[in-house]
Amino acid sequence: MADIDTDIVIDTEAATTEAPVAVEAPTAEEGRRPRRGGDRRGGDRRGRTGDRSRAPRVRSEFDQKMINIRRVARVIAGGRRFSFSVAIIIGNRKGKVGVGLGKAGDTTLAIDKAVRDAKKNLITVNLKKDNSIAHETSAKYCAARVTLMPAPRRGLVAGSSVRPVLELAGITNVVAKVHSGSKNGLNNARAAVEALRSLKA
Repeated sequence: MADIDTDIVIDTEAATTEAPVAVEAPTAEEGRRPRRGGDRRGGDRRGRTGDRSRAPRVRSEFDQKMINIRRVARVIAGGRRFSFSVAIIIGNRKGKVGVGLGKAGDTTLAIDKAVRDAKKNLITVNLKKDNSIAHETSAKYCAARVTLMPAPRRGLVAGSSVRPVLELAGITNVVAKVHSGSKNGLNNARAAVEALRSLKA
């Protein structure tokens, strides 16, 4: 029997090495990844375009002061339905002032309604050169009674909701007296407006 040569050398490195496979480079179109939240036309992560500009908000000529805000309820068949009632004073501090009331299911809508109602009820006050009134005047609205008296070099002396009415009308050097015991700010403000309406030039 012939001797078998057992010394067999196996080239493991050559056996396990495979021929290199040619890999095609990605084209420019395939390698482009879409941006997160939008395309490449100037959008940011939220998908907004960069060329849009927000229109500037126009400031109203009237300043406003809220007297009170109440939540009111109306009883219906299924229970109670709630809404909000808002009373607002507006004025341009140059002689125009008005009081409005608005009611809606949302506070924002109620405020908008009150402002529109106040603009409908605007009055123009006859002022002197020192932004005071020409003479003493008084008025009554429901249970509220208000008296306005000119007071040179004393500034504005007023309380309750009468003070914001006079401030937004641009009136100074006036003393205001609320003679009634009414705590209703809306009625006091409307009484002050009626007093200003009765002024003579």
